Amino acid sequence: MKKIQMVDLQTQYQKIKNEVDRSVISIMEDATFINGPIVNTFQKNLEEFLNVKHVIPCANGTDALQIAMMSLGLKPGDEVITSNFTFAATVEVIALLNLKPVLIDVDLETFNIDCEKLEKAIGPNTKAIVPVHLFGQPADMERIMQIAKEHNLYVIEDNAQAIGAEYQFKSGIKQKAGTIGDIGTTSFFPSKNLGCFGDGGALFTNDDDLAFKIRGIVNHGMYKRYHHDVVGVNSRLDSVQAAVLNAKLPHLNSYNKSRQDSARKYSEALKNCNEIMTPVLSNGCIEICGSCDCHVFHQYTIRILSNRRDDLAHYLSDQKIPFGIYYPIPLHKQKAYESKAYRDDDFVNTNTLCDQVISLPMHSELSDEQIDFITDKVIKFLA
Repeated sequence: MKKIQMVDLQTQYQKIKNEVDRSVISIMEDATFINGPIVNTFQKNLEEFLNVKHVIPCANGTDALQIAMMSLGLKPGDEVITSNFTFAATVEVIALLNLKPVLIDVDLETFNIDCEKLEKAIGPNTKAIVPVHLFGQPADMERIMQIAKEHNLYVIEDNAQAIGAEYQFKSGIKQKAGTIGDIGTTSFFPSKNLGCFGDGGALFTNDDDLAFKIRGIVNHGMYKRYHHDVVGVNSRLDSVQAAVLNAKLPHLNSYNKSRQDSARKYSEALKNCNEIMTPVLSNGCIEICGSCDCHVFHQYTIRILSNRRDDLAHYLSDQKIPFGIYYPIPLHKQKAYESKAYRDDDFVNTNTLCDQVISLPMHSELSDEQIDFITDKVIKFLA
């Protein structure tokens, strides 16, 4: 059996090696490293894939979140509501811009933002909501957009983990995650479903005015060379990364389908283990089906319902099976974001998840043999 990896980028690369190498060598020969034509080509192709008017590439997913907030004209002290159960990048940019992060609890089954808690957290200084589409599954965007409209709030979708996923409205209409709110952001970190060979990110919007603002902000606040109309940053996707992403983009649907197939096999193998809660879908799907993209499984994350999550982690490590614990500490307990306004009782689900979750290897190149080996070991330990 081939060595099990949390993410197998080498095998994925070998399948597109000729196209990637040809495109990267062309950039080297032409020396079009920054703002080369391939960046614009990738931008247009991603706009078509997402069915969104504007894609603005940038240097990474964290920059994308920061630039999104800068473009909305938020002022110091304005409150931005987001999930307590997520990677710190979502909240760190809020704090970095001297905005006030307001953390709320998540749904215990989907891991995404709890809309009831969201509505209760809105106050007179609230200006924006940042729902995180965690682990590959979109948050309840229909309800979130309703709440935002009622309270005149901006919505920035953190779509770093769910590119290619679709959200289905009650009307039956489907829309790509990241294209529903005022702005969507994503990361092209190598391990993402669509990942480059370094750092990269992008913003999405259907708003022409916001797109114009964002394009200036990513380039030092310039709309005309050496005319700095707004405070900006230096955040560009370089040509080499754009070339890699452009080579991978036509395969994104098949990458996601492979992840869904692997997730389905994991869930089938683990379904009779009483100590395990396998991923729950929020789109009304009883199981991981082959007909929709409501979850694209950036991570395959299970809950260990006993108190043996950490023991399982040590066992998997001994068995040379990689795993991830996303996330072991809630944001409200992180030293950088502690606040007297937060009470532990307000985050019952987040605290529970931090004690229970563990993510198994997930990527587009997993074999049935590897999945069987992993699930056999997990079941054996928990038996």
